[in-house]
Amino acid sequence: MQDSKVLLHVHPGRLAVAGVAVLLLAATSGSAAQPRPSAAAPPVRVVVVGDSLSTGHGTSPQQAWPALMRADPDVAGLEIVNAAEDGSGYLSVGDYNGTFGTQVDDFVTPDTGIVVFFGSENDLGYASSDVGDAALAALDRAETLAPEARMIVVGPPSYTTQPDPGLVDISDQLRNATARAGGEFVDPIAEGWISDDFDDLIGPDGDHPTVLGQQYLLEHIGAYLEQAAPAAAAALEGRQDARGPDQAPQSVPQAGVSGN
Repeated sequence: MQDSKVLLHVHPGRLAVAGVAVLLLAATSGSAAQPRPSAAAPPVRVVVVGDSLSTGHGTSPQQAWPALMRADPDVAGLEIVNAAEDGSGYLSVGDYNGTFGTQVDDFVTPDTGIVVFFGSENDLGYASSDVGDAALAALDRAETLAPEARMIVVGPPSYTTQPDPGLVDISDQLRNATARAGGEFVDPIAEGWISDDFDDLIGPDGDHPTVLGQQYLLEHIGAYLEQAAPAAAAALEGRQDARGPDQAPQSVPQAGVSGN
């Protein structure tokens, strides 16, 4: 009982100080036990290799589906780099003397998570087997430059239910090349892209998408990119962990980010 009386006669100021100290100690201990929030994962770099269907020809570069994708909140975790060039293909040389292969060389970097190839009817007139060989070479080169990247090959679309036999041959060659490279092939001809709404989706030249057509491509190609993004991000994260903190990433070309 005597001990209790002693405690009751302790100076109130000392009790207050002691209480604050206990509270601070508890808060500090709690903070130490809390895991530090991890840094936000960087966006997955996506390089678009393609032709005038991806440059906005007939509308504007800002209305091309890769540019629209940058503003789409559903794919906020993707950094879209548009390497597409009017007139280009796997063999066809574009307006700036480029092909799908040179686009890969110019824009695919080790930190690229997804490479999407789209097209191309510009390769009509070349032997389809040669187109397939060039496609396989471009895929192999992309894999060499970005070993962890997912490869998505979107064949050329047909705007009718009776596609040009040459486009079908190219599509078949691209399917085979993609399988050999371990990528994912998307067949717009088999899926009937655009053919059911040609008047609204294709412009007056009968070849290039309207604004609605570009939004259509955004929805269709974007769906495949969204599906591939988690695995691509995980692969890149594993590569970063294996590389270690002392090795800085290679510098990234920026010219294609503007949606050319």
